[in-house]
Amino acid sequence: MGRLFGTDGVRGLANHDLTAELALDLSVAAAHVLSDIGLFQGHRPVAIVGRDTRASGEFLEAAVVAGLASAGVDAKRVGVIPTPGVAFLVDAEGADIGVVLSASHNPMPDNGIKFFARGGLKLDDELEDAIEKRMGEPWKRPTGANVGRIVRDTNGLNFYLDHLVSSIQNRLDGLSVVVDCANGAASYISPEALRRAGASVTTISAEPNGLNINEDCGSTHIEKLQAEVRAIGADLGIAHDGDADRCLAVDAEGSLVDGDAILAILAISMKEAGTLAKDTVVATVMSNLGFHIAMTDHGIKVETTAVGDRYVLDSMRDGGYNLGGEQSGHIIMSDYARTGDGVLTALQLMSRMRSTGRSLRELAGIVTVLPQVLLNVQNVDKNRLADSAQIALVVASVEAELGGQGRVLLRPSGTEPLIRVMVEAATLSLAQSSAARIAVAVQEYLS
Repeated sequence: MGRLFGTDGVRGLANHDLTAELALDLSVAAAHVLSDIGLFQGHRPVAIVGRDTRASGEFLEAAVVAGLASAGVDAKRVGVIPTPGVAFLVDAEGADIGVVLSASHNPMPDNGIKFFARGGLKLDDELEDAIEKRMGEPWKRPTGANVGRIVRDTNGLNFYLDHLVSSIQNRLDGLSVVVDCANGAASYISPEALRRAGASVTTISAEPNGLNINEDCGSTHIEKLQAEVRAIGADLGIAHDGDADRCLAVDAEGSLVDGDAILAILAISMKEAGTLAKDTVVATVMSNLGFHIAMTDHGIKVETTAVGDRYVLDSMRDGGYNLGGEQSGHIIMSDYARTGDGVLTALQLMSRMRSTGRSLRELAGIVTVLPQVLLNVQNVDKNRLADSAQIALVVASVEAELGGQGRVLLRPSGTEPLIRVMVEAATLSLAQSSAARIAVAVQEYLS
C-alpha cells in the first residue's frame, strides 16, 4: 500500500477511497499528533474547518468536525472558503489546526483533506507520516465537558476578504476583468474582492450547485474565459481552480498568461519597490526556461524546488524569501499569505497593471516562453519509474538531441495515478515528438 498523503493532502474518489470513516480517523489522528508535539501548549485546542463547493464536502466536513470534537478539539466551521482563507484564519485567529475539504482542480467526484498547523502552515512529510501511523490506534476518549464543541463561524469569510483587499496599495478603478470562478470556492469572494478594490467585474462559472465544480471551466479549462474576455473587450481575465489557491490569467487578446509570467511580473514589481527579499524568487522544476532567462535579465536570482506549493513555501522559509510559485498558478506572497492564494494573486497582478498603466500583454512580454509539452501517462505503475533503466536510456537519448536548447522532466503525480512527461525544446514540433517518444517508453515499460 502506498503512502496515504500525496503532495497536497489526502485525495481520492469521495465515498469510495475517501470515506467518512477515513476522514474521521484522520482528524482524530491529526489531533493526537499535533497535541503530542506540543502545538496545543496546554490549552484547549481550536480548529478552523472549511471546504469547497463539492457535494461530498458536506458529509466529509461533518466527519472531520466529529473526529476533532471527539478528540477534545473545538471546531469552527467557516463553510465554503478558499483553501488560503483557512490558512489565513488559522494564523490570524491563533487557531491550532486548519482543515480544508477540497480536491482543488480535480473532477467533482474526487475530494481531499488538507491540514494546516498553527501559523497556517502545511504539515511537513514527517508529521503526515506520523498522522498516518496513528490512525485506528486505541486512545482514551474525553468525556463530559472535555469533548470539543462545534460552532458556525459567520465572520471568518469577511475577515479574510478585508485582508485581501487591504493587501494592495492602489485601487483598480478603470480596469475591467472577467473572473472564471470554476463554480468553486472563489465564486463569491473573488468577484467581491475585485469589486471592492474598484474593478469592473464580469463573472462566469460562478453558480456552484455542488456538482459542477471544475466542469469545463476554471484554470484547467480557460477556453470560455478567453472567449468572454474577447467578446466583451475586457482588459484581462482571471481563472481560479476549485479551491481558489491558483490564479491564471488571459490578456485582452485572450492569450494565456501562466504562473511563470505572473511570478515574473510580481518579482520585477517587488524588486523595483525594494521589497523582494534577497532579490530572489522561488520556482519549481516545471518553470519554463524562458522564466529563468527573464529573471537573470532583471538581476533576480531563482531558487528551484520540487513541484508542489508546499515545497516552494519550505524553500522560501528556509532561505528567507517572500515570493515563490508554480507555472500552474500557485503564487505565494508570504508577506500576505501562508500558501498559494489565487484571489490575492489576481489583486496584486491587477494592481501592477494599474500602477504602471501597462496592459497585461505588455507586462507578460518580459518572458519569452520556450515551447513546452506536458503529457500525462495513465494506467502505469508510477512507483517503478525511478528503477526503470530502459526509460532512463530513452530520456538520455532525447536530452542529447535537445542539447542546451531544451530539457526533459519526468515525475510521478503526487495527487493522481499517473506519470507526467514534460519536454521543452526550441520548436513545438520537436517538443511534441520528444515528449511522445518518452511517453511511449513509459507506457511500454511501466504498464
